[in-house]
Formats: sequence, C-alpha cells, structure tokens
Amino acid sequence: MKLLPSTFCIIFLVLSGKIYSQITAAVTLPIVTLLDIEPTGNITLSFVAPTEAGLPITNPAVNTTKWINYTSAIAAGGLTRRVTASVNQTITGVDIKLQAAAASGAGGGTLGIPTAQVTLTTTPINIITGIGGAFTGNGANNGHRLTISLVPNTYANLARTNTPVVITYTITE
Repeated sequence: MKLLPSTFCIIFLVLSGKIYSQITAAVTLPIVTLLDIEPTGNITLSFVAPTEAGLPITNPAVNTTKWINYTSAIAAGGLTRRVTASVNQTITGVDIKLQAAAASGAGGGTLGIPTAQVTLTTTPINIITGIGGAFTGNGANNGHRLTISLVPNTYANLARTNTPVVITYTITE
C-alpha cells in the first residue's frame, strides 16, 4: 500500500500593514483492513465418555477464550465490511457451532453487528456484519468474544476420531 504525501500551501496576506499566513494541509487516510484472533494458540474440545451404560456421551464445555480484534478504515462512501468463518473440513456426526458476541472493550467507531449462532461448514458464512470505520482494541477482552461448541448432529454417525479442524476467519467488503 502506497501512501500519498501530504501537501501544504502557505499563503501570506498583507492587510493594514499586518502579515497573516494560512496553511492548507491535505490529509490522506490509508484504507486499512486488519483482523486477528486473541489470544493466540489452539483450543481443544473433547467429548466425555459416560460413566454408566446407556447414557450418551457428554458434549464438551463451550470455549469462550477467543476474541476477534479488527481495525477498519474505509473510503468515504465505501462499503461496510463483514467477518466470515469457515472450517477446512467437517466431522461426520458433529456440528461445530460458533457465535460472536456484541463488541466490548476499548474500541470505537462503527463496530460490527454479530449474526445469530452459525454451524460452520467449508463455505464461509457471515458472523459479523456492518463494520465501518472502527477499531476493537487489542487482545483478550476487546472486540467480539467467540463461543465455540461441538454438538452431535447424528448420533448414529459418530465415530472415534481425533480430527484437527482449522477455523478460518476473514474480513472483507
């Protein structure tokens, strides 16, 4: 990204023996689109085996340790941005669910609006929309808290597997 230099124009006026000056400054704001997940690192969601025959497995506890942080500076009259999420693969018999919370913390501007909880697939789906010129603040407890959960969708299709799944978050217009 190349930033255009600011320009200055100095005008001297002489009125009634006094000199006045005026400076015109052109300001260039770069278009910025940045997103990250805080804190860094992986999460593990594990089903729990029942202790009594005839009982179902127990769903893993939901994970709420991750936060989406972003910075967005858009062109005047430009389109708002959105955040999408997708997975690199699905797990037979299991749904991976995701919910972004309303923005909180040290941010400002036109922060995005979270959608309802979604079931992740390999096709990106909106999780936050309507992001304008905004910043969320950096790190945990700033931005949109993520709630990630695993839920069996078809018990008959469950099979033992330790499958790493990558969730990809993208900010776009």
